[in-house]
Amino acid sequence: MKTNIKILVVLSFVLFGLFAFKSLETKKVIVIDAGHGGDDLGANIEGLQEKIITETIARKIKSQNKGGNLEIVLLREGDHFMELSERVSIINNLKPNLVISLHVNSNSNIKANGVGAYVPSNKKLYDQSKEIAEIVVDKLASTGNLKKRNISEAPFYILKNSNFPAMTLEVGYLSNQNDRNYITSEKGQDEIAAKILEAVK
Repeated sequence: MKTNIKILVVLSFVLFGLFAFKSLETKKVIVIDAGHGGDDLGANIEGLQEKIITETIARKIKSQNKGGNLEIVLLREGDHFMELSERVSIINNLKPNLVISLHVNSNSNIKANGVGAYVPSNKKLYDQSKEIAEIVVDKLASTGNLKKRNISEAPFYILKNSNFPAMTLEVGYLSNQNDRNYITSEKGQDEIAAKILEAVK
């Protein structure tokens, strides 16, 4: 009887170890990089600051994530300045499945609007980055609140120097009234966060 109990205990530990290892092995890590911070306000219109909008959406993405196999890592938590080189160093140490650098657009043409993304030119990362960027942009545009814009290559520092699939995601134009109303509202930010999560799962 004691032998049977010992065998059951050992088997339980083995099975637990296997499931724990499998869970660890299949966990997807997504880094959300809230653009700007500290003295770097980003776009700043009517007292609405890009750095605050991006951080708020980033926090919502993390708080809405309930998936056991999806880990959301926020690169900037709090309103402080981070060097681009510091951001990239953290990203490359984390070895994530995907990096989303969150930004808000602005243009002297107040009619310019919509959601778009930039991806690295690096041949090794371009296809994978573009594929997921298209899914993210499609999801965000599907709400009907943001026009779908292009996905383009760009030589941005984080895109150039991250060793993993990445995108710079522009979630609307602060300079456009309709976009501004949406991306600064709690409902809009909740919806943006939810759609990004849907896209990366």
